[in-house]
Amino acid sequence: MHASPAEAIPAALAALPAAPLCVGYSGGLDSSVLLHALAASPAARERGLRAWHVHHGLHPDADAWAAHCAQVCAGYGLELTVSRVSVARDGGDGPEAAARAARHAAFAAGLGAGEALALAHHRDDQAETLLLRLLRGSGPDGLAAMREWRDCGRGRLWRPLLALPRAALEAYAREHALRWIDDPGNDEERYDRNFLRHRALPLLRERWPQASAALAQSARLQEEAAGLLDSEDAAALAQVRSLDPQALSRSGLRALAPARRARVLRRWIAALALPPLPAQGVARIERELLPARADAQAQFAWNGALVRAWRDVLYAQHLRPPLPHNWRAGWDGRAPLTLPGGGRWRLDGAAGFDSPLIAHARAGGERIALPGRAHRHSLKHALQALGVPPWERERLPLLADADGEVWAAGDLLYSARMDAWLRERGARLEWVA
Repeated sequence: MHASPAEAIPAALAALPAAPLCVGYSGGLDSSVLLHALAASPAARERGLRAWHVHHGLHPDADAWAAHCAQVCAGYGLELTVSRVSVARDGGDGPEAAARAARHAAFAAGLGAGEALALAHHRDDQAETLLLRLLRGSGPDGLAAMREWRDCGRGRLWRPLLALPRAALEAYAREHALRWIDDPGNDEERYDRNFLRHRALPLLRERWPQASAALAQSARLQEEAAGLLDSEDAAALAQVRSLDPQALSRSGLRALAPARRARVLRRWIAALALPPLPAQGVARIERELLPARADAQAQFAWNGALVRAWRDVLYAQHLRPPLPHNWRAGWDGRAPLTLPGGGRWRLDGAAGFDSPLIAHARAGGERIALPGRAHRHSLKHALQALGVPPWERERLPLLADADGEVWAAGDLLYSARMDAWLRERGARLEWVA
């Protein structure tokens, strides 16, 4: 015997997370059902239940929708957070994707530590998502579609209704006489998801009535497969990683099977919080960077990020300009020194230098008197011996006295005088690029 909507919705919410709880509330039917059911739960209220409305500003009635949400939440006695976001209209991925990206950016920035944000996605949404991912040529990770749980900022997203059809939510809304907003944008078939919802899926269900359930089941199976692959990817990534999280061994990567190597590269980029590699990214790395000569400095750039090959290492980082060649600044060490491009220098453990030093960019040809050495050495050769990549050398600030004698190169090399000065005081120089 199937549970009625009045039973199915609360049953799906029975296993509440032991965390502060928030509901993503657009004012539409789905989120109205989720908010009503959680507001009726004493256990949810004990977790500090609140609602969150994202105001995209894309529709003339957006202010009225936010007012409706505020009125409903006031009736439930719940706090409502309204976040106004700016949606990029020329990003190239379409308004649906842009609005979703802006919404999730707001969630990631605003979720409290350990807070769970409940979203009202259901089985039909999952079927649509799987079809969209199939049409984009996604692999197992993408075909897992929406997960019940995933990390988001300092909290997590929770989708407790994924196993339920939208019909169950519609029946619940009628049974409880809920009021909700109908966004006319949901009927515009020029948007991919709406086309699938109004045209493609109804046609599929004419022939296969259980199409949505079958597609959602496929997504669950893909999630299981992706989980198995993920654990093996983590082990493979650990094998090729160095002490520097931004660096991987090229020879180690070449030893992996191509399919595994592609997954490891994508996992590595994600772990560094860099933009996802574009479709041709892995192919470019395979073709141009992995086989490059040790001194070739081959690179691949995308969306403000960059992967470089040097020696046996693959480096990934955000694009950062070198220090301006004519940059100079006096520094007494009493307060951190901000560097061009956002880096900084800080002196810990000492009130300041005995006399101000000069911070400046490398000009080439500098020499440094290293600790325990009788003669000065080429700074370039000393940095090469440390394995500092060429692009890091371009951003490396130098610290010199009034006579031009180099005391420090970032916090990577100290002169004998600087080393002795720091040791005498138990101090430390810290450089953040």
